[in-house]
Amino acid sequence: MKHKNQKIYIYDSTLRDGCQAEGISFTVEDKLNIVRVLDGFGIDYIEAGNPGSNPKDLEFFKRVKELKLKHTKIVAFGSTRKRNKKLGEDKNILALLNAGTEDVCIVGKSWDLHVKQVIAASLDENLQMITDTIEFFVSKNKRVHFDAEHFFDGYKKNPEYAMDTIAAAQSAGAISINLCDTNGGSFPSEIRETVRTVISRLDIPVGIHCHNDMECAAANSIIAVDEGAKIVQGTFAGFGERCGNACLSSLIPSFQLKLGYDCIPSENMSELTSITRYIAECANIVLPGGMAYVGKNAFAHKGGMHADGVNKIPESFEHISPDIVGNKRNILISELAGRASILGKINSIAPDVTKNSPETEKLIEILKESERCGYQYEAATASLELIVLKTLGMFKPRFELDDFHVLGLKQAGTRESAEHQNIKIQEDQRQAEQRKITENKSVATVKVKVGGETFITADEGEGPVHALDKAFRRAVTKFFPEIKNVRLVDYKVRILDTSKGTGTKVRVLIETTDGEDVWTTVGVSTDIINASLNALIDSIEYKLLQEPLHRNKLDFEKLIT
Repeated sequence: MKHKNQKIYIYDSTLRDGCQAEGISFTVEDKLNIVRVLDGFGIDYIEAGNPGSNPKDLEFFKRVKELKLKHTKIVAFGSTRKRNKKLGEDKNILALLNAGTEDVCIVGKSWDLHVKQVIAASLDENLQMITDTIEFFVSKNKRVHFDAEHFFDGYKKNPEYAMDTIAAAQSAGAISINLCDTNGGSFPSEIRETVRTVISRLDIPVGIHCHNDMECAAANSIIAVDEGAKIVQGTFAGFGERCGNACLSSLIPSFQLKLGYDCIPSENMSELTSITRYIAECANIVLPGGMAYVGKNAFAHKGGMHADGVNKIPESFEHISPDIVGNKRNILISELAGRASILGKINSIAPDVTKNSPETEKLIEILKESERCGYQYEAATASLELIVLKTLGMFKPRFELDDFHVLGLKQAGTRESAEHQNIKIQEDQRQAEQRKITENKSVATVKVKVGGETFITADEGEGPVHALDKAFRRAVTKFFPEIKNVRLVDYKVRILDTSKGTGTKVRVLIETTDGEDVWTTVGVSTDIINASLNALIDSIEYKLLQEPLHRNKLDFEKLIT
């Protein structure tokens, strides 16, 4: 590896730039926990928010001082002083100073279009704003990083002025210059040429900050480092404004495992998948299955020839071993799978079973019959694992669903005179403030047995499946509190044969998470409620099966304490 032992500084902006993604909002506790986890992982810088933007970030910067971080430097983010404002009168500048971090990041305009038409300043005035702000923080013994906003667009239109802005930042005392492809509209060839020019003219480290509007953020970041950039900014899972930011979950292993750079302690690389999934859970998002390195399909193999090859020689169809990044290989069982694929799934549970064992033949027949009935296991690997265990006689049910009932409720309307209706309006409005009246509610009751004990419970939901899901989970949680945090994150229904009308079979896929792992189960029936219930039972059984084994889990309690 030609770059062995060359240090690349990882600058994480998940808690600032990542929060600009639609639907993502971290609590203060979320942010503190993520800081602890990323510090343990070995991230160099965490840009954790803008203390001048909201009270939540102010509270965060107050509380983060109490953490005893071993590696990470916390960075407070803010912009240059406003035009026609003195530094002592700019509330955002004072909030940034009061954040109390050793490192601050100042963002300033590098595109003359923004200077003239967005902040309505002269070009010279913008340079003075950059200089004044950085000199102010340097005088307060702060380490200042400068984000050159829209640098690549500015360089394309007015290269001389774009270079003047970063030269001003360097002269004012910034310790690094981060070149921002803020609109995400640059190609790798443009990034290469521009970064090469900048590095030849600056005496301080250069960083790269890319957005992903053309799916080029990762490539652009790699090209910038190849030209000499020493700092890489991005977010875990790649989320951020619009199409997101450069994805550190893929860039870190690419730099370190493929190119030989030193990004994090090598012994921490196996935590990558769990940490990414943990941050996604805090953000309440489901990671795309096809996400590089950490996605659930990143090492999935469906075709018989591929699965056979990877079982014989893993590197024949995998660019790295999944365990290096804490992920796992997944052999998808479908009509394309051969005997070797099925054997691989069996051997992950029972290593002594061979290709010609009767158990292998029996399982093949069971899977063929199941698929004839409408089941598919290429996505529902949790249900597949349960079938393997049951076929091998290695599964013991932890509970039994003895009975269930679902009742649909719909408010009945009665015909009344207009006069009578008008009399009731005020009373109805008063009562509506006290309770939420929702039509089309359903109520489900379930009876669960565990050992010699029986528990019957009921719950209400938005439709029969939702009501059954809530009632069933409530009943099982009584006996197994470890499933309290298990929740459904995706629910899909597929009609299998439309020619049979309402009597057709449906296939239900349920995706479930416990906050760390994600698994999928399947159910098939002519009754959508039964199909959903079968998938739900598999989901809970799978979780209970995993609990004592602690497979592929990261001990976050240890990491964040």
